[in-house]
Amino acid sequence: MAIIIAIANQKGGVGKTTTATNLAAAFALKKKRTLLIDLDPQANTTLTFFPLVEISHSVYDVLADHHMALADVVRPTPTPNLCLAPAKIALAKLEATLVGQFDAPYRLKDALAPCRDQFDIILIDTPPTLGLITVNALVASTHLLVPIQAAYYAMEGSDDLLDTLSRIRSRPNPDLKLLGVVITLFDKRTNLARDIQKQVCAVFGDKVFKTVVNKNVRLEESPAYKETIFTFAPDSSGAQDYERLAQEVLQRVE
Repeated sequence: MAIIIAIANQKGGVGKTTTATNLAAAFALKKKRTLLIDLDPQANTTLTFFPLVEISHSVYDVLADHHMALADVVRPTPTPNLCLAPAKIALAKLEATLVGQFDAPYRLKDALAPCRDQFDIILIDTPPTLGLITVNALVASTHLLVPIQAAYYAMEGSDDLLDTLSRIRSRPNPDLKLLGVVITLFDKRTNLARDIQKQVCAVFGDKVFKTVVNKNVRLEESPAYKETIFTFAPDSSGAQDYERLAQEVLQRVE
């Protein structure tokens, strides 16, 4: 059965999509059968691999319609061992579509059930909110990974996220574990980044990954070329950081 990792933080601009795409690619390169699910209506994860005009059906169709299986929208990416369940802007209307539905928080969990044995790791990229879409990801997951940007207001909203984690654990998904916190966009030249790192470690302790993702222009450029960092700039610090992070994640979950 696949390990399912939700990558979530309701604060935007913290590197959720960058982490989701490149961590997934790192697992795939380690021969792990990997599924990446794009649950963000902005569809930036999807755009890293495919133009949206090529996407006829998306995760929205699966979550909004009991008659479409997740397998019907999953497609292989150019990276061996890595498949993608794509998103489209239609996902933005999911909450309105599911309002009042008794099984609304469980739609993704139910959709994943038939295909969990086909993958080793499933990663879920979430939107920068704590709404129904993110709740679906947390209910469906075995683990939560939180990216936190090494910048001012980095901890903003962390209490809300931890409260949501506690609520999910209390009823719909008591087995959900906090896998860890990864510091992203880290600029080691600045005192601010080092201060934020100390602050994050003080709050989360040993849940903070030893690996930090350094600020790297290649990580910012690679999505524009429809590539992950491992094909776009395999020798860059960004590729090295995500390879190390993938190894740390595997050590924690295996």
